[in-house]
This record gives sequence, structure tokens and C-alpha cells, in this order.
Amino acid sequence: MIRMPELSRNLPIPAGDDSPPPEGQEPRRPGARQEARMSTSLLAAVSAYIEEQGGGEGLFPTQIESFNIVRSFEAMMPMRALYRPSLCVVIQGAKELHFGDARLEYGEMECLVVSVEVPASGRIVEASPKAPYIGVTLDFDVATLREVLEQLDEPPTPAVSSGPGVFVGKVDDALADCILRLMRMLATPKSIPILYPSVMREVCYWLLSGPHGGEICKLALPDSNIERVVKAVTLLHANFAQTLRIEHLADVARMSPSSFHQHFKALTSMTPLQFQKQLRLLEARRLMVSEAANVADAAYRVGYESASQFSREYSRTFGIAPKQDVMNQQRLYSEYASRTVQSA
Repeated sequence: MIRMPELSRNLPIPAGDDSPPPEGQEPRRPGARQEARMSTSLLAAVSAYIEEQGGGEGLFPTQIESFNIVRSFEAMMPMRALYRPSLCVVIQGAKELHFGDARLEYGEMECLVVSVEVPASGRIVEASPKAPYIGVTLDFDVATLREVLEQLDEPPTPAVSSGPGVFVGKVDDALADCILRLMRMLATPKSIPILYPSVMREVCYWLLSGPHGGEICKLALPDSNIERVVKAVTLLHANFAQTLRIEHLADVARMSPSSFHQHFKALTSMTPLQFQKQLRLLEARRLMVSEAANVADAAYRVGYESASQFSREYSRTFGIAPKQDVMNQQRLYSEYASRTVQSA
């Protein structure tokens, strides 16, 4: 774990402050004051919820199964994980994501949109005890997204590019208000089954009608290349310990092997073989950290025939040998638990 120097933060414009900007500064952007108010309200609501749960840092699940909160008091080393189709909003601080050869950065009131399940390495790059990193994640409901898309009078035109299904966008007032209402909903759990579906529909609407609607809609289009690749990804995820031939995956996606390989790599920034390897290594790490499996047992359970080959590939992926990595992960979890108890 590393500590990053605390960065200066722009204070929100006070309500009712219509005075001209100080000499030498650029004029304030229209709507900036309203955005600052929304950011402040959202930050206050999420922070209050965390304190109600005992405070501290780490992952805070909510009564809404697809909606989670994260807080960290310091920058973190990169953590390899499997990112599901979701909306990841930064309320305070900043993060960066590496997948394949791509790197994305996103900060306060920006969001990461993930349209296909993909192994990636994410890390918090801006956080401190005074201004901790705070973010929320909301898993996509593809069925709802598709339903909203079908009801639009002027649906977005699907983007022509077949690039990675991951991008960064701005969180505008409408989208931030949806997140804020999800937070308020948590105070009355009985309201969730009734109100959550309508808010999720609104989230889908604003995403589809926003500047990245052409990318978002590709996730919901029936029989699109994304949907076909996702079927193969689902098969890989369910059978990652088995040997799956590229021809079989292409048949599932209803593509030729060459076309499937091209679309798969464009969407995930890796080949099917590399993708499967990532799934195996991530599951092996979970087995060793959470279930105390030894290196050889974890290797065999995820489909490796050679523990030495597993160790080599694990070290190349995570930058550290399996045993040492497991010890580090357990230490980090122990530190998180200790700090959470002290903060409660």
C-alpha cells in the first residue's frame, strides 16, 4: 500500500454567489454552481450512510443488492479484479483502471461505464484521511436497459467503433440525482422493491440519452456483436477450468473463428485465451486468500496441470509470487478490519 500526497480540492461555489470570478480566473461555467451543490449533497448523503454503518473504510454493501459503496483513506496499490457490467461513480478522490494495454483515469463526479465482464486492474490514486476516496457502483440491468431503449422516440445511433466496452464519462445532475435518491431510499428499506425499478429505468434513460448513448445502447441491442461476445464470455466464466477451443466459443457467439477473435479482443482488450487465464488466476487468488488453499491445490482446482507453470503465470500477472501475494492480501484485510473497528 502506498500513500499519495494530498491534492488540493476546489471548494464548491457558495449558494447564491453570483459575483464575478477573481481577477485572473476564467469565468465560471454555466451550471457549475448547481453541479457543485449536487456533488456536495451526494457526498454528504454517502458519508452519512457510511458513518451509520460504523464508519471506517472498505466495501459497504447496501440493502440494494446491485448498489455498493467504497471508501478509502489512502491511495492503494493496483488490485486485479473481475469488473462486471456496471456504472462506477467517483464522488470524491480519483481512480485509474488498466485493462489490456488501455489505461483510464476518472475523478470527482466522473464515472466508469463497463459494458462487458472484463478482468482489469484498478487502483485508487487520490485519497487522504481528510478527503477520502468515496465511490459507488451500480450493476447494470440489461433487461431494463433494453426495455427503455425500445421506448425511446429517438434511440441513439450505435457507435460504429468496436473498441473496448469500457469508457469514462461525466456524471451530470440528472444521473447524480438518481444516485442521491438511491441513497435516500436506503433509509426506508421497505420502499426499495417499489421505488428501485423506476430509478433504475431513469438511470438507463439518462445514460442512453446522454453523450455516450451510442456506446451504452450497444449493450442492449439484441443480437449485436457485443451480445454475441457476452454469450462466449458467460461460457468462459462458467467453465474457466476447462479447455475450451476457440471454434466452440465462436459457435456460441455465432461467428467465424477469425471474426470472433477480432471482436472479442476489441471488446475486452485481450484474446479469449488471455481472458480465460485471467479468470483462472483471479479465482486461484480467491481460493488461497479466502479458503486457505495451498498453491498446488489452487492451481489444480482452476485447471492448471503444473503448479510451477501456475506460479510463473501468477507472478507475471500480479507481479509477485503466489505465497507472498496471499500473505500481503491477508495483511491488508487485517489492517482494513483493524482500522474499521477503531473508527467505529
